[in-house]
Amino acid sequence: MKTVYFPFALVLAGLVLAPALAGAVGIDIAAGGWAQSPEGYVSYKPLSALDNIDLETDARYDDENRLMARARIDMPAFIPNIYLMATPMEFEGNGQKDISFRFGNRTFNANVPFYSKVQLDHYDVALFYGIPLLSTASLNTLNIDIGINARFLDVEARVEQPTTGIYESTTESFVVPMVFAAVQITPVKAFAIEAEARGISYSGDKYYDFIGRVRVKVAGPLFIAGGYRYEDLEIDEKDIKAEVKVKGPFVETGLSF
Repeated sequence: MKTVYFPFALVLAGLVLAPALAGAVGIDIAAGGWAQSPEGYVSYKPLSALDNIDLETDARYDDENRLMARARIDMPAFIPNIYLMATPMEFEGNGQKDISFRFGNRTFNANVPFYSKVQLDHYDVALFYGIPLLSTASLNTLNIDIGINARFLDVEARVEQPTTGIYESTTESFVVPMVFAAVQITPVKAFAIEAEARGISYSGDKYYDFIGRVRVKVAGPLFIAGGYRYEDLEIDEKDIKAEVKVKGPFVETGLSF
Protein backbone atom coordinates (compact mmCIF):
# COMPACT_ATOMS: atom_id res chain seq x y z
CA MET A 1 0.00 0.00 0.00
CA LYS A 2 1.25 3.43 -0.84
CA THR A 3 2.37 5.68 1.99
CA VAL A 4 1.12 9.21 1.33
CA TYR A 5 3.99 11.46 2.35
CA PHE A 6 2.22 14.80 1.94
CA PRO A 7 0.34 14.66 5.30
CA PHE A 8 3.45 13.15 6.86
CA ALA A 9 5.59 15.95 5.48
CA LEU A 10 3.21 18.57 6.89
CA VAL A 11 3.31 16.98 10.33
CA LEU A 12 7.08 16.67 10.18
CA ALA A 13 7.41 20.26 9.05
CA GLY A 14 5.24 21.39 11.96
CA LEU A 15 7.32 19.46 14.47
CA VAL A 16 10.56 20.77 13.01
CA LEU A 17 9.48 24.36 12.46
CA ALA A 18 7.91 25.01 15.86
CA PRO A 19 11.10 24.85 17.94
CA ALA A 20 13.34 25.81 15.04
CA LEU A 21 11.59 29.11 14.34
CA ALA A 22 11.97 30.11 17.98
CA GLY A 23 15.74 29.71 17.82
CA ALA A 24 16.37 30.60 14.19
CA VAL A 25 18.86 33.29 13.22
CA GLY A 26 17.65 33.34 9.62
CA ILE A 27 14.52 32.19 7.79
CA ASP A 28 14.04 31.92 4.04
CA ILE A 29 10.70 30.77 2.56
CA ALA A 30 9.62 30.71 -1.08
CA ALA A 31 7.01 29.28 -3.44
CA GLY A 32 6.73 29.31 -7.20
CA GLY A 33 6.19 27.37 -10.39
CA TRP A 34 8.43 24.94 -12.29
CA ALA A 35 7.95 24.19 -16.00
CA GLN A 36 8.67 20.44 -15.94
CA SER A 37 9.79 18.78 -19.18
CA PRO A 38 10.04 14.95 -18.92
CA GLU A 39 12.03 12.39 -20.89
CA GLY A 40 13.02 8.76 -20.36
CA TYR A 41 10.95 5.67 -19.66
CA VAL A 42 8.99 3.82 -16.98
CA SER A 43 8.13 0.12 -16.73
CA TYR A 44 6.49 -2.17 -14.17
CA LYS A 45 7.49 -5.84 -13.94
CA PRO A 46 9.12 -5.71 -17.40
CA LEU A 47 10.28 -8.88 -19.13
CA SER A 48 12.50 -6.97 -21.56
CA ALA A 49 13.26 -3.46 -22.79
CA LEU A 50 10.28 -3.80 -25.16
CA ASP A 51 8.04 -3.26 -22.12
CA ASN A 52 9.47 0.21 -21.43
CA ILE A 53 7.03 3.07 -21.93
CA ASP A 54 8.88 6.02 -23.42
CA LEU A 55 7.49 9.20 -21.88
CA GLU A 56 7.82 11.21 -25.08
CA THR A 57 7.22 8.85 -28.03
CA ASP A 58 4.89 6.29 -26.38
CA ALA A 59 3.08 8.13 -23.57
CA ARG A 60 3.33 11.46 -25.44
CA TYR A 61 3.54 13.57 -22.30
CA ASP A 62 3.55 17.33 -22.59
CA ASP A 63 5.44 19.74 -20.34
CA GLU A 64 3.63 20.53 -17.09
CA ASN A 65 3.71 23.59 -14.82
CA ARG A 66 3.73 22.57 -11.15
CA LEU A 67 3.99 24.44 -7.88
CA MET A 68 6.96 23.93 -5.59
CA ALA A 69 7.77 25.36 -2.17
CA ARG A 70 10.74 25.47 0.16
CA ALA A 71 11.81 26.74 3.58
CA ARG A 72 15.36 27.21 4.87
CA ILE A 73 16.02 27.80 8.57
CA ASP A 74 19.48 28.90 9.72
CA MET A 75 20.13 27.87 13.31
CA PRO A 76 22.60 29.27 15.86
CA ALA A 77 25.84 27.76 17.17
CA PHE A 78 26.32 24.03 16.56
CA ILE A 79 22.67 23.22 15.79
CA PRO A 80 22.30 21.98 12.17
CA ASN A 81 20.43 24.20 9.75
CA ILE A 82 17.21 22.87 8.21
CA TYR A 83 15.97 22.89 4.60
CA LEU A 84 12.47 21.65 3.67
CA MET A 85 11.21 21.39 0.09
CA ALA A 86 8.04 20.05 -1.57
CA THR A 87 7.98 19.17 -5.28
CA PRO A 88 4.76 17.78 -6.81
CA MET A 89 5.39 16.07 -10.15
CA GLU A 90 2.74 14.40 -12.32
CA PHE A 91 2.41 13.69 -16.04
CA GLU A 92 -0.49 12.15 -17.95
CA GLY A 93 -1.60 11.73 -21.53
CA ASN A 94 -2.90 9.50 -24.29
CA GLY A 95 -0.37 7.53 -26.30
CA GLN A 96 0.18 4.38 -28.35
CA LYS A 97 2.86 1.74 -29.02
CA ASP A 98 3.25 -0.17 -32.28
CA ILE A 99 4.08 -3.38 -30.38
CA SER A 100 2.36 -5.22 -27.54
CA PHE A 101 3.89 -4.53 -24.13
CA ARG A 102 3.63 -5.81 -20.60
CA PHE A 103 2.90 -3.50 -17.67
CA GLY A 104 2.57 -5.29 -14.34
CA ASN A 105 0.56 -8.47 -14.83
CA ARG A 106 -1.23 -7.22 -17.95
CA THR A 107 -0.32 -7.28 -21.64
CA PHE A 108 -1.49 -4.26 -23.62
CA ASN A 109 -2.34 -4.60 -27.31
CA ALA A 110 -0.24 -3.06 -30.07
CA ASN A 111 -1.56 -0.05 -32.01
CA VAL A 112 -4.35 0.55 -29.49
CA PRO A 113 -4.45 3.98 -27.78
CA PHE A 114 -3.84 3.97 -24.05
CA TYR A 115 -4.05 6.48 -21.22
CA SER A 116 -1.19 6.66 -18.72
CA LYS A 117 -0.12 8.64 -15.70
CA VAL A 118 3.22 8.84 -13.89
CA GLN A 119 3.48 10.63 -10.55
CA LEU A 120 6.80 11.33 -8.83
CA ASP A 121 5.93 13.64 -5.93
CA HIS A 122 8.80 14.20 -3.51
CA TYR A 123 9.49 15.98 -0.24
CA ASP A 124 12.94 16.81 1.12
CA VAL A 125 14.32 17.32 4.61
CA ALA A 126 17.97 18.40 4.75
CA LEU A 127 20.24 19.01 7.75
CA PHE A 128 23.40 20.95 6.96
CA TYR A 129 26.17 23.24 8.16
CA GLY A 130 27.91 26.15 6.51
CA ILE A 131 31.69 25.96 6.15
CA PRO A 132 32.95 27.73 9.29
CA LEU A 133 34.22 31.32 8.92
CA LEU A 134 33.97 31.27 5.11
CA SER A 135 31.23 33.90 5.06
CA THR A 136 33.16 36.14 7.46
CA ALA A 137 36.42 35.73 5.55
CA SER A 138 34.71 36.63 2.26
CA LEU A 139 32.97 39.68 3.77
CA ASN A 140 29.59 37.93 3.51
CA THR A 141 29.86 37.40 -0.24
CA LEU A 142 30.40 33.61 -0.29
CA ASN A 143 28.81 30.76 1.64
CA ILE A 144 29.04 27.00 1.12
CA ASP A 145 26.72 24.49 2.83
CA ILE A 146 27.25 20.74 3.18
CA GLY A 147 24.93 18.17 4.74
CA ILE A 148 22.57 15.24 4.29
CA ASN A 149 19.12 15.08 2.71
CA ALA A 150 16.24 12.63 3.05
CA ARG A 151 13.91 12.52 0.04
CA PHE A 152 10.46 11.03 0.54
CA LEU A 153 9.38 9.84 -2.91
CA ASP A 154 5.83 8.81 -3.83
CA VAL A 155 5.62 6.90 -7.13
CA GLU A 156 2.40 6.10 -8.98
CA ALA A 157 2.21 4.65 -12.50
CA ARG A 158 -0.99 3.71 -14.32
CA VAL A 159 -1.82 2.45 -17.81
CA GLU A 160 -5.31 1.88 -19.22
CA GLN A 161 -6.67 0.91 -22.65
CA PRO A 162 -10.31 2.06 -22.59
CA THR A 163 -11.31 0.17 -25.74
CA THR A 164 -10.09 -3.19 -24.42
CA GLY A 165 -10.75 -2.65 -20.72
CA ILE A 166 -7.17 -3.63 -19.83
CA TYR A 167 -5.90 -1.74 -16.79
CA GLU A 168 -2.91 -1.89 -14.45
CA SER A 169 -1.38 0.40 -11.84
CA THR A 170 1.15 0.48 -9.03
CA THR A 171 1.90 2.80 -6.13
CA GLU A 172 5.05 2.67 -4.06
CA SER A 173 6.97 4.92 -1.69
CA PHE A 174 10.68 5.25 -1.10
CA VAL A 175 12.97 7.10 1.25
CA VAL A 176 16.13 8.14 -0.60
CA PRO A 177 19.16 9.31 1.43
CA MET A 178 21.17 11.93 -0.43
CA VAL A 179 24.17 14.20 -0.04
CA PHE A 180 23.34 17.92 0.04
CA ALA A 181 25.56 20.84 -1.00
CA ALA A 182 24.80 24.48 -1.76
CA VAL A 183 26.66 27.66 -2.73
CA GLN A 184 25.50 31.25 -2.33
CA ILE A 185 27.35 34.18 -3.91
CA THR A 186 26.18 37.65 -2.87
CA PRO A 187 28.24 40.36 -4.59
CA VAL A 188 25.79 43.04 -3.39
CA LYS A 189 23.15 42.86 -0.70
CA ALA A 190 20.15 42.92 -3.06
CA PHE A 191 21.44 40.31 -5.53
CA ALA A 192 22.51 36.69 -5.13
CA ILE A 193 23.50 33.70 -7.27
CA GLU A 194 22.69 30.33 -5.73
CA ALA A 195 23.27 26.68 -6.61
CA GLU A 196 22.06 23.52 -4.89
CA ALA A 197 22.84 19.84 -5.45
CA ARG A 198 21.30 16.71 -3.96
CA GLY A 199 22.37 13.28 -5.08
CA ILE A 200 23.24 9.65 -4.49
CA SER A 201 24.33 6.63 -6.54
CA TYR A 202 24.29 3.05 -5.26
CA SER A 203 23.66 -0.52 -6.49
CA GLY A 204 22.81 0.67 -10.00
CA ASP A 205 20.29 3.25 -8.75
CA LYS A 206 20.94 6.97 -8.86
CA TYR A 207 19.11 10.21 -8.13
CA TYR A 208 20.52 13.68 -8.84
CA ASP A 209 18.80 17.02 -8.39
CA PHE A 210 20.48 20.29 -9.43
CA ILE A 211 19.09 23.80 -8.95
CA GLY A 212 20.54 27.09 -10.16
CA ARG A 213 18.92 30.32 -9.03
CA VAL A 214 19.32 34.10 -9.38
CA ARG A 215 17.65 36.11 -6.65
CA VAL A 216 16.81 39.83 -6.45
CA LYS A 217 15.62 41.60 -3.32
CA VAL A 218 12.58 43.75 -4.08
CA ALA A 219 11.74 45.53 -0.82
CA GLY A 220 12.20 44.66 2.82
CA PRO A 221 12.17 40.87 3.21
CA LEU A 222 10.46 40.32 -0.18
CA PHE A 223 12.47 38.80 -3.04
CA ILE A 224 11.85 37.30 -6.48
CA ALA A 225 13.96 34.61 -8.08
CA GLY A 226 14.29 32.55 -11.23
CA GLY A 227 16.44 29.71 -12.40
CA TYR A 228 16.71 26.23 -13.81
CA ARG A 229 16.20 22.80 -12.23
CA TYR A 230 17.36 19.41 -13.50
CA GLU A 231 16.52 16.01 -12.03
CA ASP A 232 17.94 12.64 -13.14
CA LEU A 233 16.35 9.52 -11.64
CA GLU A 234 17.30 5.90 -12.31
CA ILE A 235 15.73 3.19 -10.14
CA ASP A 236 15.05 -0.53 -10.25
CA GLU A 237 13.11 -1.19 -7.05
CA LYS A 238 9.90 -3.02 -6.05
CA ASP A 239 9.25 -4.15 -9.66
CA ILE A 240 9.39 -0.54 -10.87
CA LYS A 241 12.13 0.27 -13.36
CA ALA A 242 12.55 3.85 -14.50
CA GLU A 243 15.04 6.21 -16.06
CA VAL A 244 13.51 9.66 -15.98
CA LYS A 245 14.92 13.15 -16.49
CA VAL A 246 12.86 16.22 -15.70
CA LYS A 247 14.17 19.69 -16.40
CA GLY A 248 13.05 23.24 -17.00
CA PRO A 249 13.01 26.84 -15.75
CA PHE A 250 11.24 28.06 -12.65
CA VAL A 251 10.23 31.32 -10.99
CA GLU A 252 9.45 31.97 -7.35
CA THR A 253 8.82 34.66 -4.79
CA GLY A 254 9.54 34.60 -1.12
CA LEU A 255 10.50 36.24 2.15
CA SER A 256 13.91 36.32 3.83
CA PHE A 257 14.35 37.40 7.43
